[in-house]
Amino acid sequence: MKYKNVVFDFGNVIGRFDGRYMLEQFCQSPKDCDLLMPVVYARWPELDKGTIGYEEYVEHTVSAVPARLEETVRSFFRGWPDLVSPIPDTAELIGELCGRNVPVYLLSNAPTYFADWASGCEMLGKFSGTVFSAPLKMAKPDPQIYRYLFETFSLKPEECFFIDDLEENVRAGRALGMDGIVFKGNIREVKTALGMM
Repeated sequence: MKYKNVVFDFGNVIGRFDGRYMLEQFCQSPKDCDLLMPVVYARWPELDKGTIGYEEYVEHTVSAVPARLEETVRSFFRGWPDLVSPIPDTAELIGELCGRNVPVYLLSNAPTYFADWASGCEMLGKFSGTVFSAPLKMAKPDPQIYRYLFETFSLKPEECFFIDDLEENVRAGRALGMDGIVFKGNIREVKTALGMM
């Protein structure tokens, strides 16, 4: 292993976040889904950053849809975290790292509602530390949230390796001295970069 600590993103690294698929599970028809997609996800980055409250966002979204779809929207906002399905290869990697006594950390952009939901997530019980964006009112790729991770858990950036599905987030980590990889689903590529192969 080249690194002392491994930092994971959540969405599309630990769990599959497919916005359309999740919304479809609450819609009666593809047409309803087409109508709701741009409204439901319009200001999601603000939810991730915590600059708008979760309930406020729900009410704002409900007010922007036809009355017949109001309950669909409310159901979606209550139930979507249950549809973030675990990515087995990543779960296996986390298990392997923990087996080697390599500390794993989480650095994820997510709304407060998801952060609360994830606190009961069994896999995150293996993590030495977790950082979710919305409760801190800052989000990747803002350097502040990376510094918060390093300072809170006394980590040296150069001893950490970051796995995220977005290039700009990995780039922001690199700018602060933390190496990383853009995760495209190839766990062998990740293991090679970590020096595990």
